[in-house]
Amino acid sequence: MTAQHIKTGSRVLPHLILVIAIIYFLAPVWWLLVAATKSNSGLFLGSAGPMWFDRTFALGDNLVQLSTYQSGIYWRWILNSFFYALVGGVGATTISVMAGYGFAKYKFKGRDVYFNIVLGALMIPATALVIPTFILMSNIGMTNTVWAVLLPSLLSPFGTYLMRIYCMSSLPDEMMEAARVDGAGELRTFLQISLPIMTPAITTVFLLSVVGCWNNFFLPQVVLSDPKLFPITVGLTQWQARSSAGSGAEQIWNLVTSGAFVSIVPLVISFLLLQRYWVGGLAAGAVKA
Repeated sequence: MTAQHIKTGSRVLPHLILVIAIIYFLAPVWWLLVAATKSNSGLFLGSAGPMWFDRTFALGDNLVQLSTYQSGIYWRWILNSFFYALVGGVGATTISVMAGYGFAKYKFKGRDVYFNIVLGALMIPATALVIPTFILMSNIGMTNTVWAVLLPSLLSPFGTYLMRIYCMSSLPDEMMEAARVDGAGELRTFLQISLPIMTPAITTVFLLSVVGCWNNFFLPQVVLSDPKLFPITVGLTQWQARSSAGSGAEQIWNLVTSGAFVSIVPLVISFLLLQRYWVGGLAAGAVKA
């Protein structure tokens, strides 16, 4: 085997792995797109198979049913998800920015200990904290309220970690000292000097927080019982359970698939619009780390 063959093989293998990874991640999305255009019977009896469109394009009918089924509660769930995601995303990003900036640029007693606690929180699965969170919310009377979902969403250990790494790599101490020498206070230095430089990392943390809040399922499933407060994840699960209840159950699989497809559209749009900031923020943090 010549060196040229070895070189060619070394380039083919990474591309092959990338192609397999792309198929692995995009195949479910493609299936969801196709399924959203099918009627309830077409999902199981369609002649084109599960991965291709039927002759009958039922997406419009499915959207109409989404708007009328159970008095249009689907769109209430969508609005709830927007509310939880935006409020939780803004809150988590704000706290992460301030905490990460403080850990990176200020020296205070116990700084390393506190930051190690944040790192330790990264090791704990979020699902492991759901039951303790439910007990806490129950003791203070906040179960079945929006606060039971929002308050836990305001804390983002990974966001704090990423902001600290980014601040350490992108905010020179000399620049901040120069601002202080020119008479700028700490708040002005933060708002006018540091914050604009931190934009890529802030966008990254915001996008990750929004996606995390939008996809949040187990916590709202446990702490909420009022269907009018459900996010889209819990609501669609209720519909899926209804369709799976048995032979006499109401079959609304077409609403489950089309509803799931509509629910991912805002995330895809957000990612496409903020992609350049998101990639830049993650890359800067990775280089420093």
